Amino acid sequence: MPHALVDSQVRYVHEWLTEWGGSEDVTRAMLQALPGAALHATIDFLSEANRAKFGGVPIRTTFLQQAPWARTRFWNYLPVTPLAVETHDLRGADVIVSSSHAFAKGVLTTAEQMHVSYVHSPMRYAWDLHHEYLADYRLDRGAKGLLARYMFHRLRQWDRQTANNVDLFLANSRHVQRRIWRTYRRVAQVLYPPVSVSRFRYEPAKGDHYVTVSRLVSYKRIDLLLAAFRAMPSRKLVVVGDGPEMPRLRAMCPPNVQLMGFQDDAVVQEQMGSARAFLFAAHEDFGISPVEAQACGTPVIAYGVGGSRETVRDLRTEVRPTGLLFDEQTPAALQAAVEAFDGAAVDPRDCRRWAEGFDEAVFRDRFRAIVEQAWSAWRRDPSSVEAALVPGGGLQSPPRELLA
Repeated sequence: MPHALVDSQVRYVHEWLTEWGGSEDVTRAMLQALPGAALHATIDFLSEANRAKFGGVPIRTTFLQQAPWARTRFWNYLPVTPLAVETHDLRGADVIVSSSHAFAKGVLTTAEQMHVSYVHSPMRYAWDLHHEYLADYRLDRGAKGLLARYMFHRLRQWDRQTANNVDLFLANSRHVQRRIWRTYRRVAQVLYPPVSVSRFRYEPAKGDHYVTVSRLVSYKRIDLLLAAFRAMPSRKLVVVGDGPEMPRLRAMCPPNVQLMGFQDDAVVQEQMGSARAFLFAAHEDFGISPVEAQACGTPVIAYGVGGSRETVRDLRTEVRPTGLLFDEQTPAALQAAVEAFDGAAVDPRDCRRWAEGFDEAVFRDRFRAIVEQAWSAWRRDPSSVEAALVPGGGLQSPPRELLA
């Protein structure tokens, strides 16, 4: 067994590669920080341009790659995805890093391999959002509903069991750290995901409009923003982004809200950089777009649950605030927050400085240092990794902050 991390063979495991998003960006940054011999994924249908972002590392897939309609109907294969993940052949690897929001952490490992799992979230549709997911897809009743409930029951069993194959959990926020404890009874170290702060130009001069940049899907709660601004006709809101919710949002859009649809980076920079504030009404595990807005020097008004509590410094409690959090996910609460924010003073420089703490370079340095420290502890005693890296790790009860 090699005695230095640089001599070790590292392999990465990702969920599925269908389109580029936040989890793919995390895997890309991890590969840059600590190159790997291969990247394993259940399927790979990325464009050549996106695939190149991984730096040419070989991508190895499973039998699902050849399954009928796997590109467009991958969710039909959910019941056999655990089996597909277990077919990843990781022999020869000393260090395995999984990027997991569902199945990737379930890879089979041996006693000679250290497994670090970066968890974006435990499987949401099997745990936290289980009942919402069943209702959204009309699987909450009848024979299909019974079958779906049994499938998710088995998935929960598999998900919890495979947590035993992980030597060290990394969580993308304290919010997810608490969910990992509740789901797996394991303590994780927090490592915030990388944000390309340098890609966003600092703009100290602000206009009079508010902005949000988002994929238009239901849980982003853009409908809440539109309802709030209908009650504030003297204020302007710009919504940048596209998605399946666009027809419904168009139908309810008030005159003082502009739905711009998808826009290129230059327009996003222009709108985000000149806005009075960036609005964020979703309940996210982390939420990258509010940090990008702060990189522009733009304050954020956000729903104060989940990752927003960690990425926005609330002007009600912080000395150098970067925005304002509202406590209820309702149009009235957002309206009250916007009106309260109008009389507030937030320095754009504080927003930029705060955002720089989430920069990609910070992530790469911390990720490599964590894996090196874990590898050193694992070589001394594989059972000591969690205790060596995480305060409270390896104990029967979690650190006090996880119970807060």
